[in-house]
Amino acid sequence: QVQLVESGGGLVQPGGSLRLSCAASGFTFSSYVMSWYRQAPGKERELVARIVATGGSTNYADSVKGRFTISRDNAKNTVYLQMNSLKPEDTAVYYCNAYIWWNNYWGQGTQVTVSS
Repeated sequence: QVQLVESGGGLVQPGGSLRLSCAASGFTFSSYVMSWYRQAPGKERELVARIVATGGSTNYADSVKGRFTISRDNAKNTVYLQMNSLKPEDTAVYYCNAYIWWNNYWGQGTQVTVSS
């Protein structure tokens, strides 16, 4: 079965950095688009970044462009989200997503809190 396990969240001061990881299993990772979403308290889940199967193309939410970088290692079945220049408004639970055969699969989420 499809499994997505996020890690790397935590508490960081404004301006700091974090790197999230998502380890995937149960499907042919190198064949699918992978995404990161986030959900802040009282808000809807929103797309943060997406990367195509080969890693050759990415796109980002306007709010994170220039600060966040999505990447993947198909040999390790892992997708990453490097987050720099973090702001308090980046505080949210971050979820890894795989869209496979018209189904959305989600990890359990990892909390990112940006606060001084």
